[in-house]
Amino acid sequence: MNDRMEIQPTKLHGMMLLSRPVHTDPRGSYEVIWNRGELAAAGIDADFMQDNLIKTRRGTLRGLHFQSRQPQGKLLTVLHGEVYEAAVDLRPDSPTFGQSAGMVLRAEDAASLWLPPGFAHGFLSLSEQVIYLYKVTAPWDSEQAHVLAWNDPHAAVSWPLEQGTAPVLSGRDQAGLDWAQARQLVR
Repeated sequence: MNDRMEIQPTKLHGMMLLSRPVHTDPRGSYEVIWNRGELAAAGIDADFMQDNLIKTRRGTLRGLHFQSRQPQGKLLTVLHGEVYEAAVDLRPDSPTFGQSAGMVLRAEDAASLWLPPGFAHGFLSLSEQVIYLYKVTAPWDSEQAHVLAWNDPHAAVSWPLEQGTAPVLSGRDQAGLDWAQARQLVR
């Protein structure tokens, strides 16, 4: 039985998919969502300070959120349902600065996604109901919290939207910044 988390790098520098073992027996299942020692061994030295829980429905798109001061590292986990995760690297010194990546995360896959500080992040709910947990490394700063437009052509996120269907967006997410505006905030 494998008790170690598996780490898979992604195309964006520092972003990693963390697959964890699930132990099942007639009673049900058991899994460790995060373990400080395993994350540190993977090069993730994160000091999480808050857990956030989101419950949402199919077609809701949240993001692409980022902070220009005290950027947040995030450990993203779907507890129920399925989402399309999207990230844009906003770290000017990164070899993947300005690039985006996306992937589907499902509760049944027992995986989490690590985003180091300096990414814009968003997700689209793909199932009827989603329960989504994410840990953050810095407090939310309302004065420095921003949104990169979900449909910005430079970010070029390939959201898996059904043909002719618009996502459900908050007013804040509808008014997202374009790439040039966001770039000025992360110098």
